Amino acid sequence: MRTLAEKFSGNPEQWGLAGLLHDIDWEETENDFTQHSLKSAQYLTDAGVDPAVVQAIKAHNHTHGFPLSTLMEKALFSAEELTGLIAACALVQPSKKLAEVTVESILKKFKQPSFAKGVDREIILQSETLLGMTLKELIELELNAMRGIADTIGL
Repeated sequence: MRTLAEKFSGNPEQWGLAGLLHDIDWEETENDFTQHSLKSAQYLTDAGVDPAVVQAIKAHNHTHGFPLSTLMEKALFSAEELTGLIAACALVQPSKKLAEVTVESILKKFKQPSFAKGVDREIILQSETLLGMTLKELIELELNAMRGIADTIGL
């Protein structure tokens, strides 16, 4: 998210916080997706987190139907699914490291619905409209961003 913030002249701290905290309620809500992101929003509102960050987190769960109004909201919505696909691509490598993953290998796995079945490819494809980026451009940007924090995320 920080890299997307830099690309779109957003606030990297704010966008990074949205990326870091967007699934903070997952352990509580994974069996009730209708509550996912709403509980996060309440926790973060109570903690005094910037309302723009809270709204981006609420909007990233497509089941709520919140409009994606800001670039931060659109970026979080688009990027979340793709990071899951990229991580899955790394985990099938012998080293389980992002260093072995290529844009081409991600594009190939993207076309295989049986791979990383939980990844909603339709959401990822919306990045062209939402962010004005091709799928390949978004993959390249996210892969490079994830490589930059590979040690932190264990990939």
